[in-house]
Formats: sequence, C-alpha cells, structure tokens
Amino acid sequence: MFESAEQVHKIDKSTYKVEEAKLREALLDAQFDLAEAKSFAVLILLTGLDGAGKSEALAKLTEWFDPRHVHTEVFDQPSEAAAARPALWRFWVNLPAKGRIGIFLGSWYADAFVGRVIGSGDDAELESDLSKFNRFETMLAAENVLIIKLWLHLSRSDQKQRLAEIAKMPGGGRHIVEYRRIHRHYKRAMAMIHKGLRLTSTGVAPWVVVPSADREYRDLMIGQTILAAMRKRLDAAPVGKVAAAPVIVASMDRKTALDALDLDRRLERDVYKKELAQQQQRLAEFTDSKAFRKIALVATFEGNDAAGKGGSIRRVTQAMDPRRFKVHSVAAPSDDERAKPYLWRFWRLIPRRGNVAIFDRTWYGRVLVERIEGFCSEADWLRAYAEINDFEAQLTAAGIVVVKFWLATSKDEQLRRFQDREKTAYKRYKITDEDWRNRDKWDDYAVAVGDMIDRTSSEHAPWTLVESEDKLYGRVKILRTIADRVAAAL
Repeated sequence: MFESAEQVHKIDKSTYKVEEAKLREALLDAQFDLAEAKSFAVLILLTGLDGAGKSEALAKLTEWFDPRHVHTEVFDQPSEAAAARPALWRFWVNLPAKGRIGIFLGSWYADAFVGRVIGSGDDAELESDLSKFNRFETMLAAENVLIIKLWLHLSRSDQKQRLAEIAKMPGGGRHIVEYRRIHRHYKRAMAMIHKGLRLTSTGVAPWVVVPSADREYRDLMIGQTILAAMRKRLDAAPVGKVAAAPVIVASMDRKTALDALDLDRRLERDVYKKELAQQQQRLAEFTDSKAFRKIALVATFEGNDAAGKGGSIRRVTQAMDPRRFKVHSVAAPSDDERAKPYLWRFWRLIPRRGNVAIFDRTWYGRVLVERIEGFCSEADWLRAYAEINDFEAQLTAAGIVVVKFWLATSKDEQLRRFQDREKTAYKRYKITDEDWRNRDKWDDYAVAVGDMIDRTSSEHAPWTLVESEDKLYGRVKILRTIADRVAAAL
C-alpha cells in the first residue's frame, strides 16, 4: 500500500497558496451543509508514522474548519479511567454527533501497531484486534458515521531526516527517544503495518495513504480527501437499508425458550427470607473483597412489564456498598443520544474496575421495542444481534462480568398486576398507557424475545430466564445467579 507514497510528491508554494484558498472555502461549505443536514457524522483518523506531521495536519484542519462544529481528541497513553475499562471505551465516548466532525489524532490502531513494534504480541493477536476494528467501523458506518482513515507515510530516509529536525526544535527531544526506538525497527514495523492496513481497508472505511515528505502536498491531499468524501455523501441520493433474509417464519407455531419455563415455581415467605439474606451476604462479601477491584459487574434487567424488575434491583442493591454501584434506568433516547450510534449511550456508562452498573432496560431495546414499534429499520435490528454480541464480548474480555436477566410472567399474572397498580394509589406511577399498548402486542414481543435469547445468549454472557410469577422465587434466583457468576470470576 506504500508503493505510490514512496515516490516524490512535491508542490510549489505559489500553487499551494492558490489551492489552499479554494480548498478552505469548499471545506467550510461542506461543513455548513453537514451541520444543516445532520444526517451523518464525520470521523477523521489522523494516524501514521512518527515525524510524518500528524500534529501539523491537525492544526491545519482546525484552521480550515469552523472550530465550533469540530471535536478534536488526541489519544496517547490511556488515562487511569480509560485503562480501567475496555480498550475501545475512550473512543466510543468521544464519537461525534450527526452534523459534526470529529478528528482523532491517534486511534484504536496505535496500540495494535506501535505496541507490537516495540513490545510483544503475535500475529494471531494482531489479526484478532484487526477483526475487532473492522466490526467496530462497520457498525459506525451503519450508524451513519463517515469514517475517513488517513495514514501519513514517510520513507525510512525521510523519517530519519524529519526526526533529526524535530530533535533540534525547542522541547523536541521529549519524545525523540521513543521515536528513534521505533525508527530502528522501521522494516519490521512497515511489514506489519502494511498487513494491518490491507486487512482493515474495507468498503465502508478504506485507508488513504498520504505521502508526507512535503508538508504542502500532505496538507492539500488531506484536505482534498476529506472534502471529496464529505461532498460525495452530502450530494448522494438517500439509499434505503437492505435487510437480510427473514429470521422468522411467521406461519409456523414456533416454540421459544420462554415456553419451557415453569411459572408455577414458588417460595414460602420464611424460606424466602432465609435465602434472600444468605445470597445478599454472599454478594456483599464478594463485591467488598480486594479481588473484586480487578473486575467489574454489569447486571442487566429486561422482562415483561410488571414482572418485578424494580423490586429485584432493590434487593440486589441492598447487598452492596452504595459507593460501588450505579443504577441506570433506560428510557427512550434523547435527541443527543439519537445523534450518536445507538450503543454510545451504554458504552459511556460502563463501570471501571471495582464497580457495578445495573441497567433497568438495556441495549436490547434495539431488538425488542424498536423492532416491534418500527423505531428502526429491519436491517438495523437484524445487524444488532452481532453488534451486541461483540459489545458484550469486549466487556468480558476486559474483566467485566455480564449477567443478563429476562423476568417472565404469564399474561394473566401481568393483567392482575396491572389492575392492582391502578387500584393502589402509591403504585399508580408504575402503570402507563404504554404498558397497556405493549400488552396488546404480547405475542409479537414473545417472538422477539425468543429471537433475542437464541441470538445473544453466548458463552461469555448467557441469558438467565427468571420465573417471576412468584416474585419471591425470582428475586432469590437473581441474587444467587449474580453471586455465583461473581464468585466464578473471582
């Protein structure tokens, strides 16, 4: 991928001055059109070899664009907060909203490439990382993020000369030791980077290699590449999303995992009190232990309306130090949240090591309520199964225990609880018109839940189906499951 970039590319200063003026005007026009349309976001990755001018290019772009609609982020070593979470967390939380431009100096590729040049790691680990990056970028593209990946390239001799120039600058020697360390491994580094760029240059996020020996040529090529990509998206006619083959055969009387539940399971109150105290004690001991500081817990609660999620969550939180957990009650996304990829609002709530996040409703809304109510396209919820599995796999790989519950009741029991809530003054806030509308779609939700369980119950994050016809039985099962999973992780 570097054969053309190794050739001599140079532009004289007078030509550059003329072209820069035209480019700045066109970029500002494109940025204005983007901000007005708000139909997609632009994410620019500035990455490449040390000395190739990434910081200079960033400065030039912020000069050319209106900075009010640009978010720039420099990614160096992870902060303490980022290091305590999955590797992609710090990139997720900084994604630009629709109508805005994000410029990342450094990216998820930096650790994969640089770390292996001067550190360790085999080909299998690299290919696993690259596959993860492809899935991440494919999802962003499907969520209307235009990804522009720019690799700033220098030949070995040009890099040597540029590093010598940097060393003479005031304060330039600060990073030069590490730069030279990488330069010594230039041949090995370029072989690995060539493979990495080749495997991650996809239809939705292709790499553009920018020859960077001549600063003026580099800057113009970067600007023109960004302009062409933005203009192409802005001027293109909208394209409908195409779904895959259907996942449901509607005419068949299909049984799901929910049909196998024995909803007649009960606990006597005296047995319940004893079991509740025992499981809460176990959970308290596990989450208070020193070993728990090396992991984290994410507990998710989905289920039929009035199935007892709130009461179960209260029994879980009673067992833990309030300083260690946060409960997130998930409602319809806000305008700000709708302007980002749908998993963004959940990624930013992922706990750091030693902490617990409890979700009352979750990212599974994409394949449940959004699917049933038509809030997203069929193509969107069909791809969400794989995206959610990948999300949860990244959490568990980072040492986060993911425990997922579906609380199930019968349709008759739900009706009884709805009527009880309407009659009881202090429970009326729990019943809404939306609950009754959802009840009318009971069968549709049953099919969607069955698909969800089949397609997202993985070895690292299995679903636990909870028989909640009897709330006492359900609460104890939930507590025991969480305690068992945490114990296994410890």
